[in-house]
Amino acid sequence: MSRLDYTFTSESVSEGHPDKVCDRISDSVLDALLAEEPEARVACETFATTNRVVIGGEVGLSDQSKLAEYMESMPDIVRGAIKDIGYEQDKFHWETVEITNLLHEQSAHIAQGVDEADGKDEGAGDQGIMFGYATNETEALMPAPIQYSHAILRRLAEVRKNGTEPALGPDAKAQLSVIYRGGQPVGVSSLVLSTQHLDESLSSADVRAIVEPYIRETLPDGWLSDATEWWINPTGKFVIGGPDGDAGLTGRKIIVDTYGGAAPHGGGAFSGKDPTKVDRSAAYAARYLAKNVVAAGLADKCTIQLSYAIGVAKPLSIYANTHGTSKVDEAAIERAVSGAMDLTPRGIRTHLGLNKPIYARTAAYGHFGREPDADGGFSWERTDLVDALTKAV
Repeated sequence: MSRLDYTFTSESVSEGHPDKVCDRISDSVLDALLAEEPEARVACETFATTNRVVIGGEVGLSDQSKLAEYMESMPDIVRGAIKDIGYEQDKFHWETVEITNLLHEQSAHIAQGVDEADGKDEGAGDQGIMFGYATNETEALMPAPIQYSHAILRRLAEVRKNGTEPALGPDAKAQLSVIYRGGQPVGVSSLVLSTQHLDESLSSADVRAIVEPYIRETLPDGWLSDATEWWINPTGKFVIGGPDGDAGLTGRKIIVDTYGGAAPHGGGAFSGKDPTKVDRSAAYAARYLAKNVVAAGLADKCTIQLSYAIGVAKPLSIYANTHGTSKVDEAAIERAVSGAMDLTPRGIRTHLGLNKPIYARTAAYGHFGREPDADGGFSWERTDLVDALTKAV
């Protein structure tokens, strides 16, 4: 019997966090190449520190002789991402940061396993396991602690960027400890927020006065009480932020990107990877399937696991776990999700329309729990499989 009364904690980080700066740059590079060639292969990693950004990895194009031409645009892409985030610090400024581009052509040995050839289906870009999760505790069918941690930081970013709160800086972290009763979230026992501020004279109390109204408007009514502990900038001043304060790397916030620790993670990061990489596309597919299972009312919670081998098209296994909340047999759910969607790499990309420049927007505030965009972004958040799954079981 699973526990129904407990406290669970998740954290989020803002788009200005050093690791998220790197995720944004990597996904901006990916978007630029997909905009030019929808079948482009990209595995872009980014490192950022004081006054420097380094990008590296692999790029595969249908005409590799054009690679040098595309590489010329990379510094502008990096600077554009940093500018949009909002960094204009003395030691990390979008105009003056030094950029080193070490991207090179894709390994031929990887390409031969992934590409279609001689009747062989397109294979997975790597081996691995991917998880998707959904729960009915929020409207977005996401765990409440991570969903509202994201929402707080997204709201603070909005008022920073539109000029309402010019004292706030781009770098921030939020953490919520959510109280569950009867398996449902009912309140917040503690709230931690550390946010960069551009005015050195501001105290922790001053920063709290700025951010508290936005936190209160973001959280559900009644979740904050006199017993809630507030920890706003608990170390005191937070003026030096971003890669100048701490180095950043692509792919170091995989739990922030997914379910805040409320569900398993296969270990693979998302940002900078084109959708032939099942680390990304199959994790999106698993979330899509799990969300549709819960949206169909087949279970209150659902975890879907998929596994792949490099160069092999079909998943090696499909596993469903409904954590004791299923209304039907879990084996029937496994059969239903298998039949509802082609889970080969090309099948996932086609079904979810992933060969588009839709990834820079995923780099902060979570890859899941977002509204689908009209241009195909966050297509994995649709619930258009409900009828098919219901009929199948």
